[in-house]
Amino acid sequence: MAQSYESLPLPDGGQQAEIATSLVFTEGPAVDAAGNLYFSDIENNRIMKLAADGERTVFRQPSHRTNGQTFDQLGRLYHCEGSEFGPGGGRRVTRTNLETGEYEVLTDSYDGRRYNSPNDICVDGAGRIYFTDPCYGDRSIMEMEKEGVYRIDADGGVTRIIEQPDIERPNGIAVTQDCSTLYLVDSCPTVGGNRKIWAFDLDGEGNPSNQRVVFDFAPGRGGDGMRLDIDGNLYVAAGIRAARGPHETTDVPPGIYMMTPAGELLGRIPIGEDVLTNLAFGGDDGRTIYVTAGKTIYRARTPAAGQVSYPTWSQ
Repeated sequence: MAQSYESLPLPDGGQQAEIATSLVFTEGPAVDAAGNLYFSDIENNRIMKLAADGERTVFRQPSHRTNGQTFDQLGRLYHCEGSEFGPGGGRRVTRTNLETGEYEVLTDSYDGRRYNSPNDICVDGAGRIYFTDPCYGDRSIMEMEKEGVYRIDADGGVTRIIEQPDIERPNGIAVTQDCSTLYLVDSCPTVGGNRKIWAFDLDGEGNPSNQRVVFDFAPGRGGDGMRLDIDGNLYVAAGIRAARGPHETTDVPPGIYMMTPAGELLGRIPIGEDVLTNLAFGGDDGRTIYVTAGKTIYRARTPAAGQVSYPTWSQ
């Protein structure tokens, strides 16, 4: 009879293995119009570049603990510089012009207080920038009384558009390129905390209203990063194999969850590694997603191309 390895017991006196340290923590994938993938290695305080031909290089080090990233219509790369995984976090939103090399700070404070830890970012079809500012790390550094969502307008003005208690801890964010709808991952790692995907209508100025639940992953690990395809469907990085505490369960296995704007689950792309963080569309036809998970970058195909802000397959 074949050996059943999964049924083997722990050795006498043994205990389950746990993570002692992490060498990398991948996040913030963003693909440019030429097919180059940029992603964050927060643990090592750097941004990596995976060229379309497969060459991997360091794009920036230190990255000031960059987390989420995205491109705008002009091909400029935006960075959420956070405060997690060690010192040196920028706690600001910055932008790099890849053609000229210009690197600029767009905002580092609001009402005289530094941001907590800018996490994820997106750009709508009108060029408005939206980013989330939770605090998942050392909460003693917080200067903001609220964890919220901010909008940067064309003139550089910054407005907090969503805040507690309407949401608990904002994480991943996505906006439709017709500027009509904003989606927000609300993932609070406390017992009973939100594991929700919210939707908001946007008016002509980018102000949200009509808050509604799209999907609730509770009590499992909820979403982290999120993207949209050209049919309007959501792709959410969510789930975990091993619960990290009493605040979550393993009810939601790790993967990219595809759902309609009404919250109907259409399928899941399984990802066999913790911790699954984010994704970005790319490829010649826009139907390839690159997924950041733990120490690994995964690649998969999707039914439709992604919505992105720069002129390409989705326009």
